[in-house]
Amino acid sequence: MDRAALEAGLPCGGWCPTGRRAEDGVIPSKYPVAELPGRGYLPRTRRNVLDSDATLIVTFGEPSGGTARTVEFCRKLQKPFLVIDGETQAVDEGVTRVNEFLVRFHVRSLNVAGPRGGREPRAYPYAYNLIRKLLAIIR
Repeated sequence: MDRAALEAGLPCGGWCPTGRRAEDGVIPSKYPVAELPGRGYLPRTRRNVLDSDATLIVTFGEPSGGTARTVEFCRKLQKPFLVIDGETQAVDEGVTRVNEFLVRFHVRSLNVAGPRGGREPRAYPYAYNLIRKLLAIIR
C-alpha cells in the first residue's frame, strides 16, 4: 500500500514487473518500486515476500490465484504472514489484528498483498483504509 505510506510520509517500495506493468497499465513513477528485470508477476511476488519481514494478505474469501501463491511463498520462505478476510472482518477489527501481528513479529518492513482489482474490486479500498488507519495509530 504505497499510497497510504506515501501519504503518511513513510518510506515504501518493493518490486514490480519489467516495464512497471500492472493490471491497469503502467505503475506511475510517484510509487518508488523497482523493476525486476525480465521477470513477471510471480517472481515479483516472491521477491516482495523475501525482502520484507512479514506479509499482510487482504482477501475477500479464500485466497486464490496469485494471492494463494503469496501464501505459498510465505510458507516456503518461512516468513510470517497474516490473512485478513474483508468479507468477514470489519476494517477496524483488521487494524487491531494487524497491529498485534506487527508487534508479535517485530515487523519493520511489511509486504501487503491481495487480489487484483479486476478480480476483486473491494480489496484495494479495504486494504487502503486498513493501512491508513493502522498508520494513524502506530505513528
